[in-house]
Amino acid sequence: MRTQNDWTLERSQASDLDLLMAWFPSERDIRVWGGPEFRYPFTSQTFREDVRWDNMASFSLYDPTDKFTGFGQTYERVGRINLARLVVDPDRRGTGAGRRLVTMLMSAAARLLPLKEFSLFVYRDNLAALKCYQSLDFEICEYPEDDPLAAEALYMTRLV
Repeated sequence: MRTQNDWTLERSQASDLDLLMAWFPSERDIRVWGGPEFRYPFTSQTFREDVRWDNMASFSLYDPTDKFTGFGQTYERVGRINLARLVVDPDRRGTGAGRRLVTMLMSAAARLLPLKEFSLFVYRDNLAALKCYQSLDFEICEYPEDDPLAAEALYMTRLV
């Protein structure tokens, strides 16, 4: 358990997925978060498969009252620690919870993967997320591989 002013970031439990699914009431919401391959409408089973539950380190953010507030995943991608599927409870957006999630996830991910840079993708029109990442010193850079999302998403990196 990692704490920051009584907030905690822990490895996600399967029960978190049920709460997480409720945060995506539309196909657009799930595509912005999960990417173009994420199935919608989803079931518990397809959600678990598409979030790659068994293949990625998943973390959940809890507020000081122990309420599930955020979710993120991390894995190695092109020699960097990639932060993926970052999301905050829709009722908590604009409160700094996203910044807290990313900060705490970077700390946890750096312990798991001994690499020198973080990376993430953000859709170009997701201005709130873009502003959050820039406030944490992420910079837009060129993606080192061909990617079909390049026209829609920005690739951002920062040093560990």
